Amino acid sequence: MHTNENVLVDAVITWVDSADVVWQNNINKYLENKIDWNNEKTVNAYHSINEIEITIISIIKNAKFIKNIYLVTDNQQPKDFDKLQVLAKKSKVNLLVIDHKVIFKGYEHYLPTFNSITIETMIFRIPNLNEHFLFFNDDFFLMKETKIEDFFIGNSTVIRGKWDSFYEDKTIRKLALKLKSIFKKVDVNKGGYKLYQQNTAKLLGLKKYLRIDHTPVSMKKSSIEAYFKINPKSLDHNIKHRFRNNTQFFIMSLSNHLEIKKNAFILENNFNLSYYQSYSYLKIVFKLFWFDIDKTKKFMCFQMLVWANEKTRLYILNWIDKKLDTNFTQTLK
Repeated sequence: MHTNENVLVDAVITWVDSADVVWQNNINKYLENKIDWNNEKTVNAYHSINEIEITIISIIKNAKFIKNIYLVTDNQQPKDFDKLQVLAKKSKVNLLVIDHKVIFKGYEHYLPTFNSITIETMIFRIPNLNEHFLFFNDDFFLMKETKIEDFFIGNSTVIRGKWDSFYEDKTIRKLALKLKSIFKKVDVNKGGYKLYQQNTAKLLGLKKYLRIDHTPVSMKKSSIEAYFKINPKSLDHNIKHRFRNNTQFFIMSLSNHLEIKKNAFILENNFNLSYYQSYSYLKIVFKLFWFDIDKTKKFMCFQMLVWANEKTRLYILNWIDKKLDTNFTQTLK
């Protein structure tokens, strides 16, 4: 029987503080259509309520096997970061900031970059990163206790996903787009979350792709290193884009498909996820209630929580406070 008790696992989170004036000025240097940072609607499309604190604390409290938490940033760090480091240290976890310049060493000509796909591609180059690590977006939360076996079992990586066909192989989708194009212009090549995953599978010569969702992803550093050692042009292509390009691929998806090709994976069809993209108060109340009832759910993703009205946002933060023994209703208003 395989045991994971001696496996060292790290967590990697990518994050940007879009309220940082230096960052705002920097991104506008490279944009043809400048962002009006005085426009509230525009600002809300970029800003957050500093949910990164929830992400970090949820990992510390609900993934006690994590050894190091690496926060990848562009010369930034969250407010009260020193307090987060103290909290991490009490749980024997190292919380460290990794600057883009560190992981782009030798590729500095591609900096600055404002492309999350580009940044994520380079996380395997974090110095002293353990072989086994979990990737988090900054709006992923662990809201129930997890163990190593939720992510790695023996030599196998636990992959949460479902097999799906490429867009061009979906007849109904093609017909729907054709009908839609009668009424308005449709960009069939528009990038998106699923397209970047499909690009990955095609890169590896697969006929279908394993579709992931907004959950932490289990990854092995050596698999990614080995692939890019043989395919350096794939790395170069994926990181040269300062902004998203529809030919790019997700590093998380690459990691998954590499383990699949090696037959070193365990497929978990249940995403164990509660996903939030709209913020109707009653819907939120029900979904949070159901998260408690459904014992299989472990992960949460709150996309653009800043869009929730005050009543809904406070209800969510109060619920999180009770789970994590925090005070976000006061600090993240």
